[in-house]
Amino acid sequence: MNLYILRHASAGTRRANPIIDTKRPLDKEGKQQCLLVGSYLNALNVQFDLIISSPLKRALQTASLVGTETGYDAKILVSEALSPGGNVAAFEKLIAGLNDYENVLIVGHNPNLPVFLGSIFGARGNSHLGIASPSDKPRIRLRKGAIARVDCTRHPGTLQWLVDPRILRGVYTKVTKSSRRKTSRK
Repeated sequence: MNLYILRHASAGTRRANPIIDTKRPLDKEGKQQCLLVGSYLNALNVQFDLIISSPLKRALQTASLVGTETGYDAKILVSEALSPGGNVAAFEKLIAGLNDYENVLIVGHNPNLPVFLGSIFGARGNSHLGIASPSDKPRIRLRKGAIARVDCTRHPGTLQWLVDPRILRGVYTKVTKSSRRKTSRK
């Protein structure tokens, strides 16, 4: 199984009230990040068999926009295991039930996603108890809108690639510029 792990796209400033923060939508930059990630996945001919998202609005919007861009038309599965309060044990239980799928997209939040990635790569420590200590965290930074592809065919999983939306934006702007040399007119 190929597991695609996507941190939700940009959603502006975090709100102090956690109830209001759960309803925080994507901002304009976040929507553009989703389109870039979707275009990138289309260029790689990736089609998802299943998309699973955190229940928070910004994650659901990210999953929906990327899913739409890649032609996913089934229902997005919502899982509390991917919410900010999720733990490694719940995440591993979620992943264990996905062996029948070839390509799965998971959309969640920091700081959970680097810890979850660590559990796939075999960094255990106290993570088997659902408790993550700073030493359990892999040294992977997931910016908003970053996506990683992990091959979970064997345990531990293997990181195939990790792409930051800033890289996609840079590549896209270079590709869309004219390739014709500029000449001066006299």
